[in-house]
This record gives sequence, C-alpha cells and structure tokens, in this order.
Amino acid sequence: MKSKYVVLASALVISVATFAQKDQIKAAEKALKGGKSQEAVAILMEAESLIANAKEAEKAQFFFVKGKALLDLANKKVDVDANLSLAAKAYQDLIDAEKVSGKLKFSTEAAASITEIKYKLINAAIADSKINKHSNSAKKLYDAYLLDKKDTLNLYYAASTYVNAAEYDTALKLYDDLKNLNYSGKGTSFFAVNKITNEEDLFTTAPERDRVVKIGTHEKPRTEAIPSKRGEIYKNIALILVQNGKIEEAKKAISDARQANPEDTSLVLTEANLYLETKDFEMYKKLIAQVLEKNPNDADLVFNLGVLSANAKNQVDAEKYYLKVIEINPKYINAYINLAAMKLEDEKVIIDEMNKLGTSTKDMKRYDELKKKRENLFKATIPFLAKAVELDPKNEDVSKTLLGVYSALEMTAEYKALKAKN
Repeated sequence: MKSKYVVLASALVISVATFAQKDQIKAAEKALKGGKSQEAVAILMEAESLIANAKEAEKAQFFFVKGKALLDLANKKVDVDANLSLAAKAYQDLIDAEKVSGKLKFSTEAAASITEIKYKLINAAIADSKINKHSNSAKKLYDAYLLDKKDTLNLYYAASTYVNAAEYDTALKLYDDLKNLNYSGKGTSFFAVNKITNEEDLFTTAPERDRVVKIGTHEKPRTEAIPSKRGEIYKNIALILVQNGKIEEAKKAISDARQANPEDTSLVLTEANLYLETKDFEMYKKLIAQVLEKNPNDADLVFNLGVLSANAKNQVDAEKYYLKVIEINPKYINAYINLAAMKLEDEKVIIDEMNKLGTSTKDMKRYDELKKKRENLFKATIPFLAKAVELDPKNEDVSKTLLGVYSALEMTAEYKALKAKN
C-alpha cells in the first residue's frame, strides 16, 4: 500500500508541474502580446527546468514563445548579439520538438524567423567588420552558417574573418571544415545597372536578372565568373601551419589538395607561394613553369604570377607578367593599377636619399639627378593610371593617385581636366 501512495504522490507532482508550466507559457504569451518581452523571458526562465519532462507539443509552444520574445528584444536593440543567438537556439529546439511529435504547428514560422536572424547576423557581422571588430564579425558569420549549413559561403567568410582577427587556430578549424566539405565557391554572379540609383545590383540567377531588365527597371546586364576559392583556402591553411612551425604538414595539405583537384590551377599557385615563403626558389620556379605551360593565356593566372613575383620583390618578372596580362586582356584594370603601384614604391627610396643630402656642390648635383629620376618614375606611371581611370572613372583611389602625379609634375592642364571629372 505504501508504494502505491508513493506512485500516486509522484503522479500528482508531475501533474501539478505540468499545469504550472502551462500557466507560465500562457502568462509569457500574454506578456509578449502586451509588448513586455523581457517579462515574458523571465516567466519562461522559471519554467525552463520543468520543460524537459513536458510533451513535445508543449515543448514546441514553449520554445516558440521564447524565440519570439528573444527576437523581439533583439529587434528593440536589447543585448542584440546574445538575444539573437538565444532566439535562434529556441527556434531550432522548436523545430526538433515538432519533428518528434509529427505535428508541425509552429515550424514554418520558426523557419522564417531563423532566416530573419541569419540575415540580421550577417548584416551585424558586416557592420562589425567595418569598424575592425573582426572577432565579433567572424563569430556572427559562423553563427549564421550554423543556422543554415547549406549556405557554406558564410563558413568561408567566417574563416577569412577569423584570419583578420588573428585568431588563427579557430580559422584553421573552419578552413579544415571547408576542406572536408570540398568547398570551392566557384560560380557565377549576375549584374545589371539600376536605372534609379545608377548602381549595379547583384542577382542570384540569370532569369531573375533578365526579368528586371525586361520590365525596364535595369539595364546593361553582365555576367561575371566567380573563381574557385580553393587556392586561397589551402594557402591560408598552409600559412597558418607554417606560422605554427608545421611546414611539412603545410606541404602535405597542398599536395593532397592538388591530388583531389587536379584541374584547379589556383592550387598550383598556392603551392608555389608556399615554396616561395620557405625560400625554396628552385621548386617555386618549377611550379610556376607548370602553371604557364598549362595556361599561357589565362589572364587571371598570369596576373597572380605577377602578384607572387611582386611579393617576392622580383619587379622585373612582376612587370613582365602584368604586361602580359594587358596583352591578353587590355581591359584588365588591376594589371594597370598594380604596375603603377609597383613603380611608385621606388619613390620612397628616392625621397629618403634626397632628404639625407646636404648643400655641397656634389650633394646638390646628386639632388638634381634624383629629382629627375623621380620625375621619370612619375611619368612612367601616367599611362597605366590614366588607362585605369578610363576603365573605372569611379575609382577614387586611382584618380587621387593620378592627380598626385600630375601635381608633382606640374601638369596643370591635365590636373584641372581630371579634377573637373571628379
């Protein structure tokens, strides 16, 4: 008899707890409808310990109210980061509960809220990145990826942003995840100019872009290939491993990547860059030769060779590659910009020497020689900067650089003409 009373007592406790949590959920709903989100969250916190034993349908309702209350707080700018994260977790718990119960009452709305949270996280990450809060930005991007693992672009950006935050071990973990997913990021972007803003808008698909062009809101459609990001991913993996003193692991990582993706020439460049970093110049030259042999007229590839050579302080080869790019594609603006920038790097050496000179006859003669050398250097950059401005008149940095060159050479007419266009 005694044991029966115990069973009855236990059942009574569970029943009372069930009624209590139902009342708390209703009270939280009422508070939420009254705009008292903080109060709703506080009420639900009291029921949190009891919810584990509740029926799946009640769990779903609990998490639904919790998610709405937390998202409302985030929308009201109350502890935004934490509440967005907690709201997303509540909605995910809701979806899991309804999968078990088989009754999808709240899941559709929850999925829409998760998508809303995802984009709020991405926008917040962009804002953080602009003010150099790279660590915060990276975490938000990773949280956005966890909400929608099909959108692997957020995982890629999270890894890259952790590099900017100098959190290399975390970045390495995310890059390993990308490697295991065999992520490439290769694709196509679709653009058209908005007639109202006169700015290019990005579209996900060609039909979507073509539709707005057809109805007349946009014009000048263009398509741009998005190159594979595998090279960058493995390059960063290798650089982090090298930084950690794991050079052989770095070489193996890239070697494995090349075996898995033999057609991806960006990986050959990455491997070449690794051997450049470790000062194995013979292997570097061998790999570069392989790249050129396969793709002698690939403008992007030749441009990358120019960048690698410039980074190695080999200006002769860098200039050769950049000029080759222009020969292949005369509209390749970055080749003109990099050529000009590389030439302008020599100005500092000239200025430093000029500043050290005295007033003796010998020094004054040398000063005149250096001044002439500086003028010739400026003159050599004009064709490249002028072409870059022609290709992209809205590029303020290039225009400012060319204006500076005109000013230094006292080319008043050219300066005024370019200034008038800006």
